[in-house]
Amino acid sequence: MELLLLRLCLLSLLLLSSKPISAEEQQDSVISMFQKYLQINTAHPKPLYQEAADFILTEANSLSLQSQTLEFVPGKPLVLLKWPGSDPSLPSILLNSHTDVVPAEHDKWAHHPFAAHVDPNGKIYARGSQDMKCVGLQYLEAIRRLKTSGFVPTRSVYLSFVPDEEIGGHDGAEKFAESEIFKSLNVGIVLDEGLASPSENYRAFYAERCPWWLIIKATGAPGHGAKLYDNTAMENILKSIESVRRFRAAQFDLVKAGLKAEGEVVSVNMAFLKAGTPSPTGFVMNLQPSEAEAGFDIRVPPTADQESLEKRIAEEWAPTSRNMTFRFKQKVSVLDKSGRPVLTATDSSNPWWALLEEAVKKANGKLGKPEIFPASTDARYFRLQGLPAIGFSPMANTPILLHDHNEFLNKDEYLKGIKIYEFIIKSYSSYAEHVTTGMRDEL
Repeated sequence: MELLLLRLCLLSLLLLSSKPISAEEQQDSVISMFQKYLQINTAHPKPLYQEAADFILTEANSLSLQSQTLEFVPGKPLVLLKWPGSDPSLPSILLNSHTDVVPAEHDKWAHHPFAAHVDPNGKIYARGSQDMKCVGLQYLEAIRRLKTSGFVPTRSVYLSFVPDEEIGGHDGAEKFAESEIFKSLNVGIVLDEGLASPSENYRAFYAERCPWWLIIKATGAPGHGAKLYDNTAMENILKSIESVRRFRAAQFDLVKAGLKAEGEVVSVNMAFLKAGTPSPTGFVMNLQPSEAEAGFDIRVPPTADQESLEKRIAEEWAPTSRNMTFRFKQKVSVLDKSGRPVLTATDSSNPWWALLEEAVKKANGKLGKPEIFPASTDARYFRLQGLPAIGFSPMANTPILLHDHNEFLNKDEYLKGIKIYEFIIKSYSSYAEHVTTGMRDEL
């Protein structure tokens, strides 16, 4: 009895002497955790996937979230977390993020890309600070705050940390979205990555441009470098490049004039040009090559006329009359299996969009006009399953630096983003209605 009283007295003294953690100390702890995640080098070609997965699982355990690790491809773990809802009959919420990042040229950065250095202005320099390790941890920090407040979700909330998005997502989100495990989750809405916004308005994306990676090949008879021939490989490939350039300029002019957003036009950029006969000192200068190839990264919005573009490629860019052929290294259709454009509704037929707008407003944020994402994300794999998917990364007043040198996110914007997600997750997981989105009946 005396020992018990002694222990109680010591505990009381400890509680009385303990100093409460200040708001500043709490914020420092949150930023420190973000830095630790950024410091895990998950850049291709050898991302440290297991180290990232272990980090996420540790955080999940601290939040008492259910967890499992899936490997659709060996060595590429996908971490799936669950916050159970009080009504499992309702379709769930999926918060998706990818753990991999693109490579960085270390000598081109002001600070090491995996040091997660914070400068005096609060800028956190790191590869993945915008794309998209910020979002993955903001999900977790928002859930931590909600759990601390005593909030219990009505709908179950899932979090997926997937590999391989930066190289196409085929071994990560694509296999996940097509799996029986995913079907068993009964997902009703997916949130995935968006883009930073240089203005005060947050950006939200309802669709994205599909990648068409085109390779055009020209052939012709080889000849002496001094002779003028018709229909040489180089002549024909240059004609194609010029035709592509004119098309690109016309599309870009629409953006420059403010008539269309970047995500609403077909973009074309030449990725490589391969020709010539190699020699020990470079290339043979007096020999016209018999083959030439050019590669183009084309991005096609779901609103584009896919057939018209295919016809243009066959008849103008790579006509057989000029001894030309073409092939696609990758070609993703802008239409789903039923022939409809792959996009998420932003009108009254989709209450998830209205809930997003309302939640951002409640968090004292502003949402800009709905956009088509100019590149590709894992969201497309969920849309192809007939699900609504919204791209959203809460980064306002921030330059767009994904895949760029000196990628950074200011710590104040990161903390604001946690607050934004706190409102979104609470709003989405509290929504108790069965939803018909126009893409799939959630019944």
